[in-house]
Amino acid sequence: MSAVRVVLADDDPLVRTGLRMILDGAPEVEVVGEASDGQEAVDLAVRTAPDVVLMDIRMPRMDGLAATRRLRERCPAVRTVILTTFDTDESVLTALRYGAVGYLLKDTPPAELVLAVQRSARGEPSLSSRVTTRLISAVTATADDSRRRAARTLLSRLTGREREVAAAIAEGLTNAEIAEALAMGLATVKTHVGSVFAKLEVSNRVQVARHVHEAGPPPGC
Repeated sequence: MSAVRVVLADDDPLVRTGLRMILDGAPEVEVVGEASDGQEAVDLAVRTAPDVVLMDIRMPRMDGLAATRRLRERCPAVRTVILTTFDTDESVLTALRYGAVGYLLKDTPPAELVLAVQRSARGEPSLSSRVTTRLISAVTATADDSRRRAARTLLSRLTGREREVAAAIAEGLTNAEIAEALAMGLATVKTHVGSVFAKLEVSNRVQVARHVHEAGPPPGC
């Protein structure tokens, strides 16, 4: 298996040094470059084609959110993971809307950070638990009746088993974890996940989670 190639984007050289030590010390992870601002991160990603960019938000010239949106436009195969001290509702939702597959806080333990990078390289979302709580709260607080009805209409397309898989995705479970939780084979889980994506007309697991949370519990619960 080839190493996950990572670009670090943070205006603090001490932070970048610490991140490089953590990631370079992990198996099958390789730091291929460092950037001190958003524009430099985009340019570096274009040149090196990494699997993942770990992106701070507060940076000069171009902030991490703008850089995330630019990366999605110029390098759609590159996965962007926000790594920051800021967990406001606005920054989390904006990052996900701009294409980030992960949103981690800088107090994330090293082992979890490595795991998040590896998962993000596979396109799986990685959200700090505190961020997940804020995201769910924000979505719940802002979902009006029309959005809830629309989400429930979409979810009504799913079979009972697909609804269970969608709910598991919304909880942040990987395919392997879903297989264990629902007593299914991994191949069957992948088939159900593909069907969920198609029926909900989404392209990633974060969007599935958004629909599930917007729909809320079934009427009568």
